[in-house]
Amino acid sequence: MKIVILGSGRGSNAEAILRAQAAGQLGSGRVVQVFTDKPETGILAHGKKFGVAATFLDPGPFKTKFDEAGEQRYIDEISKLTPDLVVLAGFMRILKPRFIDAFAGKIINLHPSLLPSFPGLDGIGQAWRRGVKYTGCTVHFVTAEVDGGPIIDQAAVRIESSDTLESLEAKVHAAEHEILPAVIARLSLR
Repeated sequence: MKIVILGSGRGSNAEAILRAQAAGQLGSGRVVQVFTDKPETGILAHGKKFGVAATFLDPGPFKTKFDEAGEQRYIDEISKLTPDLVVLAGFMRILKPRFIDAFAGKIINLHPSLLPSFPGLDGIGQAWRRGVKYTGCTVHFVTAEVDGGPIIDQAAVRIESSDTLESLEAKVHAAEHEILPAVIARLSLR
């Protein structure tokens, strides 16, 4: 199973996937390319560290979505790789139907809450401010509804009275680093 990772930040989830791959824990999955929409970000270094091509690909001028040319650039470059799975690992752009349709049924996203609770930006902060006792992370298929696609798996994280927002973020990120490679490994066996 050929995998393409899209990310926007420091790349800790991409690193978890690449580390699992190096340890032989991705089933038949193999990451063939990492793309980022930010020219100077940590995810690029993770690709190099694990011997996987990692490239900045211009998304266009908008901060949270593609412009038409940027979207086509991503579709074209990803399509050349004929991936079986496109993994959004901290990719901070809303995808439009044209992109989703180009890779229908092949795009998964990792979201930092127990969906359907706290979709959209800052899922951990939303849970923290709401005062819930549990939050966590969700891996789901991507559809046109933001954070609304079919849920593949979830990991719960208890919010303790001693937690701070920072300690809660660390706990959720640790859960993300376990669940995402595990889901990819399971999907590779289908």
